[in-house]
Amino acid sequence: MKNKMNYRFTNESIPKLIFWLATPAVIAQLINAMYSVVDRMFLGRMEEGGTLALSAIGVSFPIIMLISAVAALFGTGGAPLASIKMGEGEHKKAEELLGSCFSMLLMASILITTVFLLFKSPFLTLFGASHETLPFANEFLDIYLFGTLGVLISLGLNPFIAAQGNAKTAMLTVCVGAVVNIILDTIFIYGMNLGIKGAAWATVIAQFISAIWVLGFLMSKRAHLRLRLSNMRINLKQAASVLTLGLSPFIMLSTESLIQIVFNTSLARYGGDMYVAAMGIMGTLMQIFGLLLSSFAQGAQPIISYNYGAHDYTRVKSTISYCSIICAAIGLLMWGIAIFIPQLPISLFTNDRELIVLTARLMKIFFLGTCIYGIQLAFQQIFIALGQARVSIFIAILRKIILLIPLVLFLPNFISPKTDAVIIAEPIADLCAAITCCVLFGVTIQKLLKDKSTKS
Repeated sequence: MKNKMNYRFTNESIPKLIFWLATPAVIAQLINAMYSVVDRMFLGRMEEGGTLALSAIGVSFPIIMLISAVAALFGTGGAPLASIKMGEGEHKKAEELLGSCFSMLLMASILITTVFLLFKSPFLTLFGASHETLPFANEFLDIYLFGTLGVLISLGLNPFIAAQGNAKTAMLTVCVGAVVNIILDTIFIYGMNLGIKGAAWATVIAQFISAIWVLGFLMSKRAHLRLRLSNMRINLKQAASVLTLGLSPFIMLSTESLIQIVFNTSLARYGGDMYVAAMGIMGTLMQIFGLLLSSFAQGAQPIISYNYGAHDYTRVKSTISYCSIICAAIGLLMWGIAIFIPQLPISLFTNDRELIVLTARLMKIFFLGTCIYGIQLAFQQIFIALGQARVSIFIAILRKIILLIPLVLFLPNFISPKTDAVIIAEPIADLCAAITCCVLFGVTIQKLLKDKSTKS
């Protein structure tokens, strides 16, 4: 298995290799997105309280995204480092990284579950929950938070499966959970009439099944990198490297929570629950869009990391070029769908005509900048693959913290209607961040690979 993986990463055609790794990742990410999509589809179509349930999921979304962000902190932070170590021929250190990340995920699950169970109502109110939506959101999180461990294990360790070339197995991890989630949603929400509680139970059970699948593979002889009891301890030096590199995807996902909070509170103030529900739909679609792009870039990550560790910079440059072109094309395609046929994806979530019309109008503004968003996401993932933590962190902070949040807060003071002013902030931030990212990428990558080539 090891020799086969080495041969493919160092000799096989780059486009073929990217699609070999990325296609299962794309399928996995799309299916993974079904966790939230299916919940919203079922809840939004309930005869009673459907729109309120959508709003409740919307205000719970920041907590859900924060949990996913913690998984990315350790998974996306540790897997590229493990790939680099494998490229350098240091298999033992790669397995130590896996064991250390597993231990950190366990500790994080205990902390997150405790904090949010104790303080979920104040957090939900802060996130934009009204008196009508707060009971729904509390019901959902009372159950969902007990599944934190399953979420962290399945999402946090799955990148280590993909990093060793087992893209199909990584895809199956997500497929198994998503299929279970869809089946249980049908049973719990409609068959047993459990409503939003049924959606929470379906997600929790599905994530634990995915976690068992991941652990079963990583502890078996089929894995090139194995999770061993002897490595399940936290190495402080390795932990620092993982946290530093994982900080970029963590910021990307956790600030998604912050962005959702800012959008929800602003739209609740200026437009009410209907606008919050519309934002919940657009936020879900943007999440799917981002996952699709990230999965293609992550498909290229093991190739870049492995060959970077093996000092084959020609293959590194070639992989970067193909990855950038693919992500740009996907970005343009998704932009076209959002701008020209928005009703098509929106109708999956609700049959409320008023909500469909409102969301379609807002969506044409909200998604204006996504035609170039693919380039930014591709470059950020490439920096992570090369172990360039500082640059990837800056890119992650730039769009959301430096640009988007101030724009959401200040534009309503100058533009009317205020609800539109909140939405306009998104494309402005996308455009400014993408231009900055392209310039930074052009300067940094060429210098980095040139310096490395000279040293080798």
